[in-house]
Formats: sequence, structure tokens, C-alpha cells
Amino acid sequence: MSRIFTSSVASVYPLYLAKVERKGRTKAELDQVIEWLTGFDDTALDAHLAAGTTFEDFFADARLNPPASTRTPP
Repeated sequence: MSRIFTSSVASVYPLYLAKVERKGRTKAELDQVIEWLTGFDDTALDAHLAAGTTFEDFFADARLNPPASTRTPP
């Protein structure tokens, strides 16, 4: 199993945020993409971040958007 699956989403989220901000995007846009992909609204995402949920459990709990593999998020 890849190390990323045992890493917490909260440990990587700040890195995602820094990257999108370097590209001129916002936290709201990042969260919108995460919601589009996983179905987690701000409250659910915040709960996963606070709980230290691993990527394995995060995606096991997600309702992945069916077209996620075929189109670009909003």
C-alpha cells in the first residue's frame, strides 16, 4: 500500500492549499473541487481534517462523483 493512504488528509491539505494559492486560486475553490469529487461539504471536510482521517478512510467514506474520471471539475 502506498504511504499516502496512511497519511492524514489534514497533513496534506495545507500543501494542496499552498499549491492552489500559488496558482492564483482560493481555499474556497479547493474546497469546491474536493466537494465535487467526494461529496463532502465544508462541514464534513472540516470534520475529517479535525479527526485526522487517513486518505484510505477519507475515500472509503466519500461518495465519488461518477464522472470524476472523465471530466474536469468546475
